[in-house]
Amino acid sequence: MFRFEDLEIWKRAIEIAEKLLDIADELEAKRLLRFAEQLRGAALSMPNNIAEGSGSDSDREFTRFINYAKRSAFENANMIVIFAKRNYISSNAKDDLLVELDRLCRMLTSFRKTLHF
Repeated sequence: MFRFEDLEIWKRAIEIAEKLLDIADELEAKRLLRFAEQLRGAALSMPNNIAEGSGSDSDREFTRFINYAKRSAFENANMIVIFAKRNYISSNAKDDLLVELDRLCRMLTSFRKTLHF
């Protein structure tokens, strides 16, 4: 078992990424291929950076990857706002995802504070 599999931040990031990937599939079906591609990359970046950072040899390095994951959460939030403004997703979906992304960002910040370097 990998270290990241036990991390609540990784589990939460996976749950959110799955929802974002579903939206990317919907965007692709609407032939909005560039938006779908961008969302997929940012969605996967959150759990990927947590997983990659968990393999670091130091907490300082792990912190850097936690920061990358948080920045990806912000990127996802921005895209969700824009997609809602363009009526690509519902305002309810936007609101729910923004709450989840905000919660993940708070969890990442709290986790980062537990790392010692």
